[in-house]
Amino acid sequence: MTAKRTTAGAALSVLVALLGYLVYARRWRAMRGAKDDEAKRRANGADGAPSAAQDEPFFTEPIPKMRRFAFDAGHLGRQRHIIHGLLEVDVTEARAVIRAHKERTGETLSFTAFIITCLAKAAESHPHVHAYRDWRNRLVIFQDVNVNTMMEVEIEGHKVPMPHILKAVNRRSFREVHDELRSSRAAPEETAESRFMRGFLLLPTFLRHAFYWVVMRVPHLFRAYSSSVLVTAVGMFGRGGGWGIPMPNFTLTVTVGGIEEKPGVVDGKIEIREYLDLTVSIDHDIVDGAPAARFANTFRELIESAYGLPGA
Repeated sequence: MTAKRTTAGAALSVLVALLGYLVYARRWRAMRGAKDDEAKRRANGADGAPSAAQDEPFFTEPIPKMRRFAFDAGHLGRQRHIIHGLLEVDVTEARAVIRAHKERTGETLSFTAFIITCLAKAAESHPHVHAYRDWRNRLVIFQDVNVNTMMEVEIEGHKVPMPHILKAVNRRSFREVHDELRSSRAAPEETAESRFMRGFLLLPTFLRHAFYWVVMRVPHLFRAYSSSVLVTAVGMFGRGGGWGIPMPNFTLTVTVGGIEEKPGVVDGKIEIREYLDLTVSIDHDIVDGAPAARFANTFRELIESAYGLPGA
């Protein structure tokens, strides 16, 4: 009981410090904006003409504050012992179903939503891959599988990654996951994650790290802000095959790579098939190699059977 009170007190202290600093950060940001405007006017001169300094063979630009989230991810990822598995999964059937649906209805189904649906169902069958480790060195396993996914959105003229948490995906249909992803991409600034991150990333690094230190040791609190499962899709931004190696700070991270055509054996015959490159990254402190391999096998079977897609 005393230990629980100590943890709760520490969490409350950090949250109070965060709220206090938010007030200070807003005032500081307003003052800094006024100073930047004055500096620009001086640099351009009274008539607005560029100064000689602008003739230098380089230029500078501010780093979007959303990049601080990537800095934090790298810091947290160094503290985990991650094993990576590189998978090649036949998605010929799934891609055929998606193309047929588009020809029939004109709608393009989200391939990322399909992968997330299969992932959550596989994690439900192998629950340790989405377990949390608490401050008492116990594994905490929830019945629902929440999945955190990264989306590229444009904020203040910069393209930045934005997290979005899908709740209880293992109990939802592909259509429900698809619709939520589409709506969150259409209005990213209106999501709960976006509103939280805009204020949270104004905090200095040491306060953000203190926040992570507390919430990552209290699974019930951590689930309010994130998830133990992450899906990031980088293959959509390039052409051809290829695996991505992430900087994971979650129990389970799936990196969706590229898709390429190559020969495959089907019913004893060689055919041209479509193969998806997937990277499955697992925290070895929580999951051993054999359970991870069994999870990967279930995940592969669900994808190759086009699980959840309409008309499959």
